[in-house]
Amino acid sequence: MKPQEHKTIKARFRTPILQLTAKWTCTCTFLICALFCQALASGKSTNLQKDSALQIYLPREVTIKDSRPIELGKVGIIYGQEPLQSRASEITLGQVSVPGQEIVIDRVTILSRLACSDIPASKVKLSGAEKITIKRQHKIITGGEFVELAKSFLKKNPPAGSPCQLNPARMPKDLILPGAGKNIKLSPRLVRTGTKNQARVQIGVFDDGKKVAVRDVTFHLKYNCRRAVTSAEIDAGQLISPDNVRIEKTLSNEPEPADWTPPYGLVTKRRLPANTVLHPNTVAPARAAVVIKRNQNVVIRIDRPGLLVTAIGKAMQDAGAGEYIKVRNIDSQRIIFAKVNEDGTVEPVF
Repeated sequence: MKPQEHKTIKARFRTPILQLTAKWTCTCTFLICALFCQALASGKSTNLQKDSALQIYLPREVTIKDSRPIELGKVGIIYGQEPLQSRASEITLGQVSVPGQEIVIDRVTILSRLACSDIPASKVKLSGAEKITIKRQHKIITGGEFVELAKSFLKKNPPAGSPCQLNPARMPKDLILPGAGKNIKLSPRLVRTGTKNQARVQIGVFDDGKKVAVRDVTFHLKYNCRRAVTSAEIDAGQLISPDNVRIEKTLSNEPEPADWTPPYGLVTKRRLPANTVLHPNTVAPARAAVVIKRNQNVVIRIDRPGLLVTAIGKAMQDAGAGEYIKVRNIDSQRIIFAKVNEDGTVEPVF
């Protein structure tokens, strides 16, 4: 075959192949464009459907500042198209009217409130917490804080007797104040009571200079005192001394008397076992030595400036110096009441 004929045959076969390839390329390009447009349209449709839904993010806990009704837009983060978003934001969920109060709202409640505003659950997508705890902003002053303030005040302004212990009778109630409480001031003062071993502190609570509450804190007071305790058994009428009594320190409900002294020189009224605390009803002053006996003759003496009168009498009972006895005047047989002097004479009492 000649070269010229070979080229002619090759050219005849090349033309149909090129035409087929071009047709196939155009068809594939069309199909790809069609698929791309379909995917793009599908994505736009999905986005439109997504944008048409209401998306609400719910936090776990929210703190509000006032007692106005709680709106969904203030406690949750809402995304969506208008006016659906505005309508959902204005839906009320309740009200916290008392400081310290908490409201717990779950997803079912939120969906129910949305449905009451013609926003069906099918148009709502919730995320975040399953429940929202809503609190009102407040400041709490605990009972312990009131007690510590009252104690500090009493230490700087001690009541009579200077107590060493301050025991609160009861814990005051916590005080809950609305708001952040930045300008809260506490003012304590001492209130008089009719009980010796009690002290009461009244604490005024002021907010921006205005008195908003009062708390009273009452304390039982304890004092450092001394007491006398028998170190051995003591018989009735025995003289008290450091040999049979020891002095101990103790806590008392009442302050120690200013004139307290150890009971040395007193005598016991009855037998006291060891380790017995001495009280005024268990001891008495020791009696003076008897200087006059019953039926003994005594000198009745009246000694005044410019006047001295004496007579003889008979004692009708035993007596010691400083005591009073009956004396019969031997000359007149009259019975008089007289005081026994240190020298053994008696002086009539008129």
